[in-house]
Order: sequence, then structure tokens, then C-alpha cells
Amino acid sequence: MPITEQLTAQLDRLASTDTGPFPVISLYLNLQPNERGRDQFEPFLRKELADRVATYPASGPERESLDRDADKIRDYVGTVDASVNGLAVFACGGADLFEAVPLAAPIDDHRLYISDQPHLYPLARLLDQYPRYAALVADTNSARIFVFAANSVERTEQIEGTKTKHHKRGGWSQARYQRHTENFHVHHVKEVVDTLARIVREDAIPTVLVSGDDVVRPLLREHMPKEIADRVIETDSMDIRAPQHEVLTATLATLREHDATTDRERVDELIGAYRGSGLGCVGIDAVKRAFEMGQVDELIIAASPQALGATKGKSTKRESAEAADGGAQPERSPQERAADELIAQAHNTSAKIRFIEDPSLLAPIGGVGAFLRFKL
Repeated sequence: MPITEQLTAQLDRLASTDTGPFPVISLYLNLQPNERGRDQFEPFLRKELADRVATYPASGPERESLDRDADKIRDYVGTVDASVNGLAVFACGGADLFEAVPLAAPIDDHRLYISDQPHLYPLARLLDQYPRYAALVADTNSARIFVFAANSVERTEQIEGTKTKHHKRGGWSQARYQRHTENFHVHHVKEVVDTLARIVREDAIPTVLVSGDDVVRPLLREHMPKEIADRVIETDSMDIRAPQHEVLTATLATLREHDATTDRERVDELIGAYRGSGLGCVGIDAVKRAFEMGQVDELIIAASPQALGATKGKSTKRESAEAADGGAQPERSPQERAADELIAQAHNTSAKIRFIEDPSLLAPIGGVGAFLRFKL
């Protein structure tokens, strides 16, 4: 599966794509089998792709481009590995564009769009739902470290300490044994922390989920360097032998709970920056202008594009032409088009993106805002 850097690079390329007069197919498929183990996407792909392409005039460069795209998509889908849960494909034969994104992360619904630019919002949203992070599962004798991204594992490491046995003698002998055991535990924790710190630095991991028993947790806190401790989110204790998929499921759930809590804090910070310092802006039009000026440091956007405020822009010349000559009607709503434009601008200017799950948090400011690098 593509790692986060590869996915980000694909998004960057798509965001900067100019297909000129040719239409772009944006296809999202849920490749998970149904309860009988059968694929569910083939009827959708067979019917919808043919029907949408057929709305373009039979002769002409646009239809020729789309026909080539449809054939290439059908051929490619047949080669996708069975382990893939989701697939995004962006194709424009007239502009020599074909970008396929197989994913371990699931896609909820099949979606097909034909428009004048790639529909990137769902893919960017997916990367936010399944971010890159490290997970540490530890006890006083062993530890496992995972790096997860896009619902798959990128890296694993295991650390084994010295196992100690319970000592029943009393007095000085028991005290010496207790100190001996504690020394082994501290040595093990230091090795675990050193390994974790190395992975976090090498892979530039922004967040670390930590699970440990009651004995190892305080030791980890004591020996964790501040630069790593600042990234830690503690989760419920897990069995050191828990299967990898259980670790992924549990830590991802904890991460999402934490994000839901911090979403409100981040939105409050944005509104405060807008009210006071001038290093924040809100609303679609203001954010677009800030992107044009190169001001945006972080885009704050609703997790559903329908939560974005109504846009004032009119349909593009290309969309008007399509409607006039019987071509495919644009599938994206004005909110989806605005969301796509903002996501593309964020990738083109290396701005961070944060999706806010609760639409009510951004409702007073039109569903979108931005932290600014500087004010004019």
C-alpha cells in the first residue's frame, strides 16, 4: 500500500494538474466484499461509467478522451490486489493523466464524478481519518512499536527485556531482589524509550499512542524526553500479545476521540485569531483570498463539504458549455467544488489541513477558516 508520503505526493500532483479543455474522471470505489465474499463495485462501475461517458457527444476530443479513460479504468480495476479495501482513480486521457490510489482504508460509498478538475476532497478527508502515527504497547518485560498510516502498518519493532521471577524471601534479601528487579525494569524502559524516540525522529511521527500496565506507565512518563512526551496520547491497557489489527483498531478509536475533543479547542483558537490578532480568517471567500496572497498556514474545514457556506461564484464557462451542448452535467455541488478548490490550494501552498468532525463548530463561520502565516 502507498505510504503517507506517497499519498501526499499523489495529492500534490493532482492538485496542480491542469487538464485544459478535457474532462477528468474522479472515481471512488469500495472494494470490500459483501457478506458472501463477493465484490460489490462491478455493477456500479459497469453501468455508471458507461452512462456518464455516453452523455458526451459521440464524436469529439472530449468523448475520445473519456472512452480511453473508461477502458483504462476497467483494465486497471481487474488487476487490483484482493487485500485492497478502497480505490481512487483520476483519469484524463487528453491530458495524459492516470493516477490510481489503492488503499487499505475503506471507502464508504462508490462515487463517480466527471468535471473539469479532480475531485480531491474525499481522498484528503480519508487521509485525515486514517493519519500516520506510532503506537507503543508495553509491559515491564517487552514492548511492541507500530507505525500506522492509511489503515495499514508501515513499520514494526519489538523490544524484549529481562524477565524476572517472583521472590518470596523477606528481609534484606527481598529488598535487594526488589532493587534488582526495578533496575531491570528501568533498563528495559530506557531501551524502549530510546527506540521509540529514534523512530519518531527518523519517520517524523507527529503523534504517539501509548498503552501500558500500571507498573510500566509511570516509568515511561519518567524517562520519556519532552519532545516525545508532548506527542503522547495514552490509551487503555492492551495485552502485549494483542494482534496487530486489534492494536490498530483500538489506537485509532482513541486517536479519533482525542481529535474530537481538540477540534473544539482548535476552532476556538481560530475564532480568537480572527477576532483579535488578525492571523485568522473565516468564510470561503476570505480563505480563497488568503490562499491567493500566500498567507494560509493551516486550513480548518468541515468534514462534510455540505457544511460549507453557499458560494457566490457562478458556473464556469466549461460547465455552461457542457450544459448547452448536451454534455455531462457537473456532479459536484457548489460546496463540493469550493471544498476541492480549497484542498487543492492547500496542497499547492504546503498548508496544513485539519478537518472538523462536528459541523456545528464551524457553522457560525461558514464551515471553513484558516490560520494565517502573516497579516497584511
